[in-house]
Amino acid sequence: MTKRDEARIDKALQGLEFPATHEQLIEFATDRGAGTETVTALRALPAGRYANKEEVIEAVPQEPEGDAPGGTARG
Repeated sequence: MTKRDEARIDKALQGLEFPATHEQLIEFATDRGAGTETVTALRALPAGRYANKEEVIEAVPQEPEGDAPGGTARG
């Protein structure tokens, strides 16, 4: 995930009360008119509760680099 992706996630979840579930993240972002890329990134998150936006951003899978197959989780 790039800094721009992080900014989109941050903006999409601005005002959301945490902790929040995976489903709440997606619903909130969708209701705020988040773009397809942002919603897709949120859908890729593991199910569970997230304590804050930083935890969400850390959990979003990174985009693959170059010819590497698949994404990699941050951690």
